[in-house]
Amino acid sequence: QVQLVESGGGLVQAGGSLRLSCAASGGTFSTSTMGWFRQTPGKERDFVALISWSGQVTRYSDSVKGRFSISRDNAKSTMSLEMNMLKPEDTAVYYCARARTSLIVTTPSMYDSWGQGTQVTVSS
Repeated sequence: QVQLVESGGGLVQAGGSLRLSCAASGGTFSTSTMGWFRQTPGKERDFVALISWSGQVTRYSDSVKGRFSISRDNAKSTMSLEMNMLKPEDTAVYYCARARTSLIVTTPSMYDSWGQGTQVTVSS
């Protein structure tokens, strides 16, 4: 499995921006779909965004479409999530994850490596 480490979370006011980063090491990165998920206490982990191994295909949840942007750099084994126009409902722990396939998948069970998560808090 690949090791994933997220960074860039924090506290921001509504309307502000944050950039999350995910660094991968020790395993396959460049040939896998990568994704961002988020979770709040007592709720299931929800899909946020994904990017194909080539970077040519991206998908977003309806709740973040038009505000968030996902990207990756296979040469550096990194992935980023640019989050703009943040809302209080975006508050969650954000996780980066590697899919067990190169297909476009949004279900958490299709991802086999997860980071430890980074807290994003958006104040109103």
